[in-house]
Formats: sequence, C-alpha cells, structure tokens
Amino acid sequence: MAVAHDDAVAHDDAVAHDDAVAHDDKVVREFSKQAEGFGDPRLNVPLTRHLGRLVDFMEPELDLEDVVLEVAAGTALVSRAIARRVRHVTALDLTPAMLAQGKGEADREGITNITFTRGDATALPYPDRSFTLVVTRFSLHQVADPAAVVAEMARVGRPGAAIIVADLVRPAGAGGTDPDRIERLRDPSHNTMLTEDGIGALLESADAEVRRADRFDYVRPLEPWLELARTDPEAAAQIRTELQKELDGGPATGMRPSLRDGELHFTQTYAFIHACAS
Repeated sequence: MAVAHDDAVAHDDAVAHDDAVAHDDKVVREFSKQAEGFGDPRLNVPLTRHLGRLVDFMEPELDLEDVVLEVAAGTALVSRAIARRVRHVTALDLTPAMLAQGKGEADREGITNITFTRGDATALPYPDRSFTLVVTRFSLHQVADPAAVVAEMARVGRPGAAIIVADLVRPAGAGGTDPDRIERLRDPSHNTMLTEDGIGALLESADAEVRRADRFDYVRPLEPWLELARTDPEAAAQIRTELQKELDGGPATGMRPSLRDGELHFTQTYAFIHACAS
C-alpha cells in the first residue's frame, strides 16, 4: 500500500509539474506578443500611470547601497524607475522578448546598473540572502504557483530586506462573479487574482512580516487593454458584448464596467504590499 501511495503522489507531482510547464509556455507565448506594446506610449499608460506611486511606496526602503532583484520583471519598468536610487538591480523574467525590450529601453535611457536575466520566478537562480530588496509587479495573478514565487522572494532576501509585491487583486465584494474568466479571454496566460489578504498570507507563510499596504481602484479604457494583449478578435468581441450587457442590466462579469464619453471602461483593483524578510 505504501508503494501505491508513493506512486500516486509521484503521479500527482508529475501532473502538477507538467501543468506548470504548460502554463509557463503560455506566458512566454502571450508576453512575446505583448513585448513591443510595453514600449508603446499609446498602449502602456496603465503600466506607467501608477509607477510613480509604487516608487513613492518603496521610497522608505530604497538606499544607494541596495542590491535589488525584480522578479518576473517583464520589461523592467520598476527596475528602470529605481535604478539611479540603488547600487544595482537584477531584472529577471521568463520571456526573452520582454527582457530584450527592457534592455533596449534601459540603453536608450542611459541606465547601466541593471542586469537582465532570463529565469524562473519559482526557482530563482540565486543563493539565500542575496538581495537587500526584492520586488515583483503584476506577476502573481499570472503565475501557476504564486506561493512558490513569494517563498523564493523571501528566501533570497537578506534579514530585514524589503519584500514588495504590487499586483492586480480580486476586489472586495466580488461575490460570485469571476473577473478571472474575462481576464483569461483577453489574455490566456492570466491565472488567478488573489485578494490582498491572500497575498499577505503567502508572505506570512514565507516568514516575511507584512508591514504596510496601499490599495486603490483604477478605471481604464477597454480598447487599449485588448490591443496591448493582441486579444483574439472573437474573444475581444465577446468581452465587449458581455460588458455592455452588464451595463444594460445583464449578468455581472466582475469587471465593473462603465461608460465614459461613450467609451467602454472597466475597473481593476491594485494593491502594493510591503513585508520584511526574517
């Protein structure tokens, strides 16, 4: 019986590993399509609009001697925003096209203290206690195993290091609605939004003490959001239809749609969370 149990556990682990690999492949595929859009000022406003707010949130933790890691960095927007305030930043991401876009932007900005590295956020290629600040932005809702990402961030942080998570979170009072369904229609690599408390619980489980948080809503136009992800036209049409039906009194989508100057908008909730590594 023990052998059978061990075989079943091994099978479940293998399935979980295969699912994670498949999801990683999906992330690379989708974000390879999106990489160029991350550098397009017409499309990347939602990515840059609250960047200053995040830097302000991080400000008490930033130091000219800091050695920083940005996990699942994408085009390293955060790394580039703080690079001149710290000694060095490593920007790690799974998608080569995103790193190439970020490296090109950093070169144009004359930033020389960022290292761009391809790597897996769930298995960071660094020894324990390597960094004085570890940050990730807009990643936990994308990855297959957010707990593993948070645990790795805490592992590579030195004692007392700031662990900063900035992410899209499930809004309070979402009830039975499922905004993740619409998010996945738009971008198939989207996984699951956590709540702010859920992220806090992951940090605490990784022995990082949550110190403070900043949560806010952002109303954004629908069309640039769809264009940035290069959403399949049929999926985009379905999203427009469902949001309009909700405005007309139909079923709730969880996206909190609205009309502004005749244009469809929707609402997302963001949370910035600061924890301290043990």
